[in-house]
Amino acid sequence: MTTEPGAMGLDVSLQKPSFIAVAMAGKTGPVTIVLLVFVAIWYAGAIWMNSTWEIDRFAKKNIDWTMVQLVSKTMQQERPILPAPHQVLVEMNDTIFLKKITSKRSLVYHSSVTLSSTLLGFVVGGLLGILLAVGIVYNTTLERSLMPWIISSQTIPILAIAPMIIVVLGAIGLKGLVPKAIISMYLCFFPVTIGMVKGLRSPDVLQIDLMRTYNASRWQTFWMLRWPSSMPFLFTSLKVAIAISLVGAIVGELPTGAQAGLGARLLAGSYYGQTIQIWSALVTAAILAASLVILIGWIERYVLKKMGTRP
Repeated sequence: MTTEPGAMGLDVSLQKPSFIAVAMAGKTGPVTIVLLVFVAIWYAGAIWMNSTWEIDRFAKKNIDWTMVQLVSKTMQQERPILPAPHQVLVEMNDTIFLKKITSKRSLVYHSSVTLSSTLLGFVVGGLLGILLAVGIVYNTTLERSLMPWIISSQTIPILAIAPMIIVVLGAIGLKGLVPKAIISMYLCFFPVTIGMVKGLRSPDVLQIDLMRTYNASRWQTFWMLRWPSSMPFLFTSLKVAIAISLVGAIVGELPTGAQAGLGARLLAGSYYGQTIQIWSALVTAAILAASLVILIGWIERYVLKKMGTRP
């Protein structure tokens, strides 16, 4: 009996990849592993930071304790230094699914308040960033005069400038949504401007010369070459802008002593030492930001597919 050359190699090549290899090939596996590692570190940190108070309590009451008892107690504190992940999830379940949306304790209600100023600031900041980028690309004077100021504007800490914006706008009667939206706009216009400048300048010299050969006007060159070429850069910058816009809206709620919004939940939690409330608001904000970034990603895939740049 003879074996044909390459038979063994053929058998090996036809073997199905393992489950681990399939899981790690995409994004789900790596993201899940990172999440599990993060949760493990979070639990370890909660045990370590909360154990000091429990050990002191055991010592004062002259109680013998085991490691299992210590860990159990650190997971059940009402006002822990660092709440455990399951405590945050319980609080989020209570304030998202078990409370009416109109309730002042509902995170859905507070998220909607923050989201409204986030989206307004994002839209205005995005449009401003695109207009500035077009002006910078097509006008050398604007580039020399505006670009240094655009870059230097981001060197000012937002925590320092936010109260001034709130006070100045409040003096002229602008309160509530508008000041927070302006702070969001202030943060999010920068990545859009820089990304669009890079994108509008991405066509190479040969492509620009080809448009000139066709006797295309500046508007035709912009609309048919520069604008389509800038789309990947635009959506990348929009993903950054929408997340940082949410940060701006939350920061804008802090100096005003707002009664609604995720920033207000953070303030209330800090006033009354409710660390679980603080962390539930933080995690909710993170989930909200991730959802907005995913939404922009879906829009990106749809737009690029319609433009024929992605299958």
